[in-house]
Amino acid sequence: MVPTDVQVDLFATAGSSDAVHINSRCEIRIRDRFCVVAVAGVPVAHYGVGDRMAEAHAMVNLVEQDLADQNDVAAAFGYSARTLRRCQERFDAGGLAALGRRRGYPRGRSRLPGSRTRMVSRFKAQGKSNRDIALRLGVSEMAVRKLLKRLGWAAPQPEQMSLKLGTAGANPNMSAFTSPPLETPPITVPTPANPKLSAFSPAVDELPQISFDRNPADRSFDRLMAYLGLLSDAAPLFQSAARVPHAGVLLAIPAIAQSGVIDCAKNIYGSIGPAFYGLRTTVVALLLMALLRIKRPENLKEHPPVDLGRVLGLDRAPEVKTLRRKLTRLAALGRSIEFGRALAECRVALRGTALGFLYVDGHVRVYHGKRVIPKTHVARMRIAMPATTDYWVNDAKGEPLFVVTAEANAGMCKMLPALMTEVRKLIGERRTTVVFDRGGWSPKLFQKLINDGFDILTYRKGKCRPVPKTRFCKQAQVIDGRKVTYILADQGIRLLNGSLRLRQVTRLKDGHQTQVITSRRDLTAVEVAFRMFERWRQENFFKYLREEYAIDALVDYQAEPADPTREVPNPIWNALDAKLKKARAELLPLPAEYGVEALTNPEELRRTMRGFKVAHAKLGKEICVALKKCIDLEAKRDAVPRRVPVARTIDGDVVKLAVERKHLTSLLKMVAYQAESDLLRLVTPHYRRAEDEGRTLIQTALASAADIEVTDTELNIRLAPLSSKHRSYALAAICKNLNDTNTVFPGTRLRVRYAIDQAG
Repeated sequence: MVPTDVQVDLFATAGSSDAVHINSRCEIRIRDRFCVVAVAGVPVAHYGVGDRMAEAHAMVNLVEQDLADQNDVAAAFGYSARTLRRCQERFDAGGLAALGRRRGYPRGRSRLPGSRTRMVSRFKAQGKSNRDIALRLGVSEMAVRKLLKRLGWAAPQPEQMSLKLGTAGANPNMSAFTSPPLETPPITVPTPANPKLSAFSPAVDELPQISFDRNPADRSFDRLMAYLGLLSDAAPLFQSAARVPHAGVLLAIPAIAQSGVIDCAKNIYGSIGPAFYGLRTTVVALLLMALLRIKRPENLKEHPPVDLGRVLGLDRAPEVKTLRRKLTRLAALGRSIEFGRALAECRVALRGTALGFLYVDGHVRVYHGKRVIPKTHVARMRIAMPATTDYWVNDAKGEPLFVVTAEANAGMCKMLPALMTEVRKLIGERRTTVVFDRGGWSPKLFQKLINDGFDILTYRKGKCRPVPKTRFCKQAQVIDGRKVTYILADQGIRLLNGSLRLRQVTRLKDGHQTQVITSRRDLTAVEVAFRMFERWRQENFFKYLREEYAIDALVDYQAEPADPTREVPNPIWNALDAKLKKARAELLPLPAEYGVEALTNPEELRRTMRGFKVAHAKLGKEICVALKKCIDLEAKRDAVPRRVPVARTIDGDVVKLAVERKHLTSLLKMVAYQAESDLLRLVTPHYRRAEDEGRTLIQTALASAADIEVTDTELNIRLAPLSSKHRSYALAAICKNLNDTNTVFPGTRLRVRYAIDQAG
């Protein structure tokens, strides 16, 4: 029998000094290198100190029998709750044997090389953050933190109030950013500042794009972090779902990523401040909106924000007011010209071979508002109206390179030198032929462009002697895979009193002659005509953007001051000129009538001129009055200046439509069109009617529904089949080509993969 005093010593009271309390019922007693786990004074487990397997089994039993909470148990035994959960998982998977672990380094896990340890130490000494080091080495941030902890690095204590935040567990969307909740370094809460200024401060760029939410459909915590100024942009979190509306638009992600628009926006604008919808999200949203034919922010009201949010990796897409505020903040920086130049440089790097011929033309955006802005001739309406002129530069395939808004509807002759200066900065010293219409006809301008190293190609303007029909002959040639045939005549011409020698290629069709002027003498006559007539690609481009992308739509109704000293036609001179033309029109029939009377004058009645004048005195007096009126009006008109400062012609301030927001949205629509064109090039070899129906096919695919499946490393997009097998086959070929690009969705490490739902 065990002595009574021994039993009393073993089952000591709750107040004994060697007991560790778990809760009011459970405790751990340690005596002579043995541990006893007791519940209400009754031992339920005992083991030797250092027996990790038995200790883990005791912890698991306490939790699974609901004798204590896992947090209390873990704290009493000196472990974290995460360690206890791992023990539970191992016990469920392999029983008691799974709780035992051998001594030494775990088998199968590679040891860190010494070079990595030295590299991490060097980066940390340079002041790099853990996240930057992890991205440089291609490992997780948690691995860097653990290595630094083993090396003895201590995190500095924050001076201001901080919040210790951790991710809500492993998420395949954010595998690059996940970290254990208890070891995440503190995030300092910034001091209050003026929100209009702090949004553009450089410090905002250092805020990481991470997610603190577990559920992709509920981003409440991320929104709170953005409100507190701790988040610069919400990281995309995708959720697996079937038949997501408009998910087919994700086909454009590889083209968008290749265009460099996100990197350009980050380099030019930096950030738009702490926000849930940051710069990257805003740019991607505007691009996908354009591809989905959501032509302006106001049209977002017609689309469920939840559906669009699932395509963006968000719980909700930005709505009308939010998106308009983002555009306003970007426009306030005034960097759209720099942004357009950066996009053009990226395009030149991608499509340098298509820049041998550049097409320049102006597109007139008609204004129907109440503000007084300059008028210009609208060719498609054949009338002068208040408008703004944008000059587009397109490559040989008709795809846009960059756009410039003209000041006060400046003409082609005035804009070409400035445009060519910009082109020279982009393409360097390579040989380039500039193609434009009759609006740029100016022999002096031709001479300047040729001296600057450019070749010209344009239509001849004005009257000229027709070419004899005997000089025409039928010519044919295969250009860009197409056989073209023209009836042409080739000859040289001289302009500027013979100092400028150019080449004229004349086309004969249906009895009409079309003269083309060029400085290129190395091209065949057929190619000269072909390159000139390809200018209609640019006209078709303008028409397509008007109808599909609403390039003429106003983005805002704001106006900004214009140059009040800019000279414009004098309205007084114009009024006098109109009266003079009317007076001359009234005078013109009178002398004719007088001459007819003189020719038919019967000589037997009025044999002398004096008699004739007497007989027609009334008509003669009318001629004198009309002639005097014309002379007086001409003298008055000549005394008035023909052009005056614009401030003298209008009442109130001299204004023009705000350029920045419109230019920014035009650039993004340009990138969306380029992405659509890239998809068109992929489908052309697999779709016989690609030239006629290719863009319709792409548009249908982008607007279609698709299944989204998220794994640890991939974002799988399974598109619904199209209306016919040959169209689905073409779409499957696009998917295969896009998969070969290995594109990563912006803001994540998920590789985007595409497929067609064969079961559909």
